[in-house]
Amino acid sequence: MQKVPAHVAIIMDGNGRWAEQRGSHRIFGHQNGVNAVREAVEAAGELGVKYLTLYAFSTENWNRPKAEVDALMELLVSTIHDEVDKLSKNKVRLHVIGDLDSLPASAKDNVLAAMKKTESNTGLNLVLALSYSSRWEIVNATQKIAADVAAGKFRPDDITTELFSQYLCTSGIPDPELLIRTSGEERLSNFLLWQLAYSEFYFSEILWPDFTKNEFYTAILEYQKRERRFGKTSEQVN
Repeated sequence: MQKVPAHVAIIMDGNGRWAEQRGSHRIFGHQNGVNAVREAVEAAGELGVKYLTLYAFSTENWNRPKAEVDALMELLVSTIHDEVDKLSKNKVRLHVIGDLDSLPASAKDNVLAAMKKTESNTGLNLVLALSYSSRWEIVNATQKIAADVAAGKFRPDDITTELFSQYLCTSGIPDPELLIRTSGEERLSNFLLWQLAYSEFYFSEILWPDFTKNEFYTAILEYQKRERRFGKTSEQVN
């Protein structure tokens, strides 16, 4: 318990394949993936993880068939509506990162209302990445910095990694120590590219709807076996 990561990020992959293996439509997999979200949130809370970031919908996902996108947005609204009271009861605070203005009005309104309702909670910080991609985030941050430079707020020479981080969606949130990706895929898919620079990666063959608390614990145990050196030698770390 002394070596539990403060921030875990998860790429929740495999919902569609899970459904197809059962002869069902892809949205059936997304619906069952909500159960895995509950398992991960509960496991993170029990272990004392402070931040859990879930890649829920990428900017690239808008390119999926319209019927699937519409169903995902409806699922987002219904899930947040159904879960927000439970989140509050368990002192979970909801954050959302991404281009919220691109969401349908009903989805955006529900997300903002849930964030408002949980903003005073002091337990696990649950961060949903919605309509998010890292390249979009970095370009967005760069545009804001360029505007502030043009306005004379600071000079180009004043820009540091710390300053740049303050313009990202995750400003005020520590970088993840551990990234989990399910379904056997081993890529970042445009997710938190800046923030994951020194994270440990854990890839699971499990499809997301089958991801349980025990799978989360297994990932944490694997993380605890690793030595995080940040460019130093083992002797310096130890």
